[in-house]
Amino acid sequence: MCILSVGATTHNPVANPSAIVRSGYMRFTVLTPEIIRIERSTQNKFEDRASFVVINRNLPVPQFTSKEEDGYLTITTEKLRLRYKIGSYPINNDPCAPNLQISLNVAGEEVVWFPNKKDPYNLKGTTRTLDNAEGDVRSWLEDGLLSRSGWAVIDERKARNDGSYSLMFDGSAGVEWVAQRADAGSMDMYFLGYGHDYKKALFDFTQIAGKIPMPPQYVFGYWYSKYQRYTEQDMRDIVNEIKTNDIPLDVLVIDMDWHKDGYNNRTDRTEWTGWSWNKALFPDPNAFIKWLHDQNLKTTLNLHPADGVGIYEDNFAALASDLGLPTNQTIPWNIEKKNFYEKFFKNILRPHEDMGIDFWWLDWQQWMIARNEPNLGNTFWLNHVFFNDMKLQGKARPMIFHRWGGLGNHRYQIGFSGDSFTTFPSLAFQPYFTATASNVGYGYWSHDIGGHQQPGVNNPELYLRWIQYGVFSPILRTHATNASNIERRIWKYENFPSMRKAIELRYALIPYIYTYARHAYDTGVSLCRPMYYDYPELDEAYNFEGEYMFGDNILAAPVCKSDNGTGTVSQDIWLPEGKWYEAMTGTVLEGNQVVTRSFTREQIPYYYREGAIIPLYPPLKHLNDRPETVIFQFVPGVSGEFSFYEDENNNNKYEEDKCTFTRVTQSTVENVSTYTIHPRTGSFDGMPQTRSFQLEILDRNNPESVKLNGVDVPFEYNQEKRTITVMLANKAYSEFPLNLVVNNN
Repeated sequence: MCILSVGATTHNPVANPSAIVRSGYMRFTVLTPEIIRIERSTQNKFEDRASFVVINRNLPVPQFTSKEEDGYLTITTEKLRLRYKIGSYPINNDPCAPNLQISLNVAGEEVVWFPNKKDPYNLKGTTRTLDNAEGDVRSWLEDGLLSRSGWAVIDERKARNDGSYSLMFDGSAGVEWVAQRADAGSMDMYFLGYGHDYKKALFDFTQIAGKIPMPPQYVFGYWYSKYQRYTEQDMRDIVNEIKTNDIPLDVLVIDMDWHKDGYNNRTDRTEWTGWSWNKALFPDPNAFIKWLHDQNLKTTLNLHPADGVGIYEDNFAALASDLGLPTNQTIPWNIEKKNFYEKFFKNILRPHEDMGIDFWWLDWQQWMIARNEPNLGNTFWLNHVFFNDMKLQGKARPMIFHRWGGLGNHRYQIGFSGDSFTTFPSLAFQPYFTATASNVGYGYWSHDIGGHQQPGVNNPELYLRWIQYGVFSPILRTHATNASNIERRIWKYENFPSMRKAIELRYALIPYIYTYARHAYDTGVSLCRPMYYDYPELDEAYNFEGEYMFGDNILAAPVCKSDNGTGTVSQDIWLPEGKWYEAMTGTVLEGNQVVTRSFTREQIPYYYREGAIIPLYPPLKHLNDRPETVIFQFVPGVSGEFSFYEDENNNNKYEEDKCTFTRVTQSTVENVSTYTIHPRTGSFDGMPQTRSFQLEILDRNNPESVKLNGVDVPFEYNQEKRTITVMLANKAYSEFPLNLVVNNN
């Protein structure tokens, strides 16, 4: 695996003048050999400010030529040829003689694009919510950045699904604020012509639209959540029961009943919006939050920010005074105004943050369009404001938990997908849905594991399979609606040991997952991604939608259907070329074929790529501390490598490359295999100076000898699993490289 260690993308929306070609009311900007920005303004008011989607245009200018001949402007790059009829309106109704066209080569054939050309082969992106989703709802998905046609268009002047538009940022200090476009009737679009080089398209998108920020490491652990009128004591009991049942946990979610509902104070509001603790349920919130932190847990509060701030809310008078508003009426919600944002956060939210609330859950906004700013979408805007405010505070690595707000929202993680139904068809849609969201850089969907709305009784098999899928999804958060018939406490189920075993697997995979969070930041390629990123010319990569790559080295194909009481389920799985190690059985399978495999309820279909090196953690109960031991599993193969990533886990120093990479390699020549842990590169505060390693060499015969740096070392051989295990205890990093040589029979 190659990880590019690069700093944060420059936030400079002004393109190099050498990249710009003017022609009358038209302006073309060549950003990369594959991206050309196309603008038209009859007022000659071209935008050099950042937009909601594109925040950086100051890229190295690619080689291109520009010439005017026979009434046409032609711009040619290494990958694209743009032809524009000088003086014309670029969009006309003649596809045989368009005023503007771009040609490119896709899989050996010339493809021609023109404005308004329909693309039936777009590979889609994501959607705002899965509320009320039942089964396959792909018709809800917006178009994405990738297409089998080889091209895609970002049209900044096209309405989003919520009716809002991509507006501009004003460039102000602090949280950059919204601004309308200088020319309301302008054209502003970006043509992306990457053919089937999907990974390059995503990398370049993050160069112009901003990187996918890394979440704190703790978010990759288990979240317990349920919409229920829990008291403080109920939540303490749940945490204690989780500990008693030996279940790992990192996040306890506090849903909306934490706050006053307002029924006794007003008659014209619902229970959704509130900003003050309900002391009948949480008599001492300060002590409770401190207790959660003492249990090594993070927490969040659910917000429905739309109904304003009522007179009964804590600090209402201070907020009204700061805003110069009357103290006898509700303060309306007006996050579109910077003064409101500053005073609202100061008086209403900051006291909760100072108490220890780790991040905010921005749930449904009752009005998706802002009431006081034309064309502004509340969803995107709230995500932008809340995320960047947290970044300004500098206390921890920023993250929020929220709905998708449209293209550009990849800069604000984590996504909350909403209230789907608890059925196998709904579960079966989520692997496709999650992987496809990476086509717009939205790599951190958090689903209601188990489903939200339950039409029938609790189904232990369905809940188990959903948790197993959650192991191989971005975020593992169990949740459901406020219904007494739905049980989300896994220890109440007859198959609880299997559920706990799945969560333990998730914790074992954390170093692999966290490394690929860095990979997403560096490359724009998310943890969960469709198979066609690696195999773009194979139909199987598009047709087997229930499987996906989980990082570069794991193919996941979770079971999303019932075994109908038989205890085993049969599943067809496409394995690409090469050999694949079935992790649950230890079976090595030949690729380039569809295999039919059977799985018990405990088994999750996931496969290691030939030659892969998989970092794992030993058993953990939380991610607050850095494990002293790291496990490396080596999958059979002629060669392989992995760069194990670490940083301080919960701050922004990773953007300054305050982190380390430890390269691990394997190679086999005839019967001799060499496994090397190379010297660590980079540094960060608090990085360990010594480490213990457990090396697990999979699918091997009992070796003749095992030597570390030329000296015999003890090992264990498991005949049944065909696994060699070597413990390397308390190794100082100054001793590296560590070369383990295994002579195989």
